[in-house]
Amino acid sequence: MTKKIIAIWAQDDQGLIGKDGHMPWHLPAELKHFKETTTGHAILMGRVTFEGMNKRLLPNRQSLILTHDTDYQAPGALVFHSVAEVLAWFEQQDKHLFITGGAAVYQAFADYYDQAYRTQVHGAFEGDRYFPQIDWSGFSEKTLWHHPSDAQNPYAFSVYQLTKEKKEG
Repeated sequence: MTKKIIAIWAQDDQGLIGKDGHMPWHLPAELKHFKETTTGHAILMGRVTFEGMNKRLLPNRQSLILTHDTDYQAPGALVFHSVAEVLAWFEQQDKHLFITGGAAVYQAFADYYDQAYRTQVHGAFEGDRYFPQIDWSGFSEKTLWHHPSDAQNPYAFSVYQLTKEKKEG
């Protein structure tokens, strides 16, 4: 396996990803996709995202927290204070690194993505955090699957994979 840096997120039709530190929707099938995709690998999130999860570590994943607060502690997780520190850690291990939010963390790693998984929640919601404008022009996109709304998932959504195109030469 060649390890990769991979963005993974869910957004609505306007690019909304959060409301008051939480996701604006609850979709168990999408959460299952996130779990199945990230299990066994490392996940990186900002402090606010981590606190929005009630500082809960997700099982079977190495959790990394990125924060400017040099005194911040997250027992059971690795705490970093710069992109360079995270990249140095990444080079020394063999897991994929999934970037899981928030918006500033997604933006900070924009130049390093090898792949991305975007869940498009079909609809418009209210919130206060949007996925940043990232140039995906060097990536190919394919639809992985579509999930219609049902009794447990009140909104339809589609999952896309973006893969960095290999340069000739």
